[in-house]
Amino acid sequence: MKKILVTGGAGFLGSHLCERLLNDGNEVICLDNYFTGQKKNVIHLLDNPYFEMIRHDVTMPFFIEVDQIYNLACPASPIHYQYNPIKTIKTSVAGAINMLGLAKRINAKILQASTSEVYGDPQIHPQTESYWGHVNPIGSRACYDEGKRCAEALFVNYHKQNNVRIKIIRIFNTYGPRMHPNDGRVVSNFIMQALQGRNITIYGDGLQTRSFQYVDDLIEGMIRLMATGDDFIGPVNVGNPGEFTMLQLAEKIIEFTGSKSKIVFEPLPADDPMQRQPDITLAKAKLNWEPKIALNEGLIKTINFFKTIAQ
Repeated sequence: MKKILVTGGAGFLGSHLCERLLNDGNEVICLDNYFTGQKKNVIHLLDNPYFEMIRHDVTMPFFIEVDQIYNLACPASPIHYQYNPIKTIKTSVAGAINMLGLAKRINAKILQASTSEVYGDPQIHPQTESYWGHVNPIGSRACYDEGKRCAEALFVNYHKQNNVRIKIIRIFNTYGPRMHPNDGRVVSNFIMQALQGRNITIYGDGLQTRSFQYVDDLIEGMIRLMATGDDFIGPVNVGNPGEFTMLQLAEKIIEFTGSKSKIVFEPLPADDPMQRQPDITLAKAKLNWEPKIALNEGLIKTINFFKTIAQ
């Protein structure tokens, strides 16, 4: 049994990670300030004697003795991270500094949940880990994109300078149960609009593409990365290379929900990437990982969850 700290543990991804770590026989401490995380995401875990919830903001130092740290704390949808961009940057940067300082003091292995957003609006396709990205440092998305890029730099330098054992995972678009219904992400947006019979809003012409991975596949990739030896630190892309246009996604959701919703088009937001697709060659080689759950299967599971909350 390992003692494991998960920051952002009450969020969409964090709650699934806490659940998986407990199921694997570990003791889990869930740290969250509930800015975007929700207690209801982990309330079913409270009866487990090896699970603990602590309300705390990672921008402030935190002291504990653990074996591993998964640093997931940060709002991850444009609506949430643009609501308070300074707070978003602080969470990414000061949060990384505090968690890396903790890992250094207690000799814990630490994983950084980075993002495909470090690639910005990419000029190569698909994106490999060696690509440096194409990011607007003063754009509306910069608080998140540059915050995560800076966090990666901090992790690498704590590793080089202080021998902290680090892992960096670059997460591509992930969906599944417990997504926040109002987070503005395309999957949750489309499903909620379809279930409520509202128009489905596509920004731009709908031909921009994304690659969607189901949450269980991502969690498996995170666990496998943390289990690798200290000689491999990443970064490593974890995502589903299946590429779909926004129109294709909207049409699938209308079909699976049986909705009468119509598709309407709105102007494309600033700095919104036109393409996003991971090259997962490294994940296959180093983690023996690739996604197992196809988009159709994952969407049906996610729609069934949203049916329980869409009124």
